[in-house]
Amino acid sequence: MLKNAVLFVLIFAIFGITYGYAPTFGNPQNLGIMARWTGLYGVMAIGAAFVIIAGGIDLSMGSMVALVGVQFGILINDQQMNPYAAMVLVLMGAALIGLGYGLLITKLKLQPFVVTLCGLLVLRSLARFLAHDDKISNFVHPEGGTDIQFLTASTPLGVPLPLWMLLGLGLVSALVLNKTTFGRYLKALGNNEQAARYSGINTDWITISAYMICSVMSGIAAILFAIDLNSVGPNEAGTFYELYAIAAAVLGGCSLRGGTGSILGVLLGTAILRELYQAIETLQFSELEGTVIGVVILVGVIADEIIRRVVDARRRKQEVPAAKDRAGSG
Repeated sequence: MLKNAVLFVLIFAIFGITYGYAPTFGNPQNLGIMARWTGLYGVMAIGAAFVIIAGGIDLSMGSMVALVGVQFGILINDQQMNPYAAMVLVLMGAALIGLGYGLLITKLKLQPFVVTLCGLLVLRSLARFLAHDDKISNFVHPEGGTDIQFLTASTPLGVPLPLWMLLGLGLVSALVLNKTTFGRYLKALGNNEQAARYSGINTDWITISAYMICSVMSGIAAILFAIDLNSVGPNEAGTFYELYAIAAAVLGGCSLRGGTGSILGVLLGTAILRELYQAIETLQFSELEGTVIGVVILVGVIADEIIRRVVDARRRKQEVPAAKDRAGSG
């Protein structure tokens, strides 16, 4: 709770400082852009959180965005498929890719870093191949098709629909993580895989499920990005998006060691990252975007290490008196 409170304070602090230097930062258009893109990136960050809590990593999320976006555009443009049927089809494909990752990691005992790094290269290459290395544009309003642009538009309340989607997905994900057996098993797996396995948890299935969830979340984000931009470029779509997702999860309290993390923290972490990005753009320091992401990840890892050492030190202090009491009674 304390960590989330700190994140809330950071959101207001960043806004106040930036607004002081550039009052245009607080105009409705700017706030709308931040809200919409927080929703888009936040969906990916939730997926990243499930994998990170399980003790894994997925470096291919950005390439998944490119591949799913290209497939979605092709199905609507070339195949004249109903957009909603196309959504279901491409999300099923994303789930199968996540299943493949999980099987390679659990059955062949390959490292998640290696598997998803290969996925990053393969998926991006497939996206370029399917699109003939060309951008797919203007598929939001296919001739005789269904208008789907509303999926990224603002609601009557002025809040972009992607942000409402993020809040809905975040609520469901939080319930799954905190109120279900799957969520408890996921955290147990991330804390100690061997102990989880000895306690009877099907760790292979939990790992596979985490990667499938992450892939589907990346697929949902891909669809929303494609609709919002009304185009998908296989070379630039999703580039470095996995870093945003991982940074948001780490900033939100997900330990790269696995076992800990909260969905609320992830949502707040995403909001801070998008706010920082918008602040950099407003203050005309866009060259520093990569620096900000790198510093956020580094600070998150350092904070995680400090917290781990403090917790370990407290645990040792509590264990020493208990051991002395047992020795005295013996």
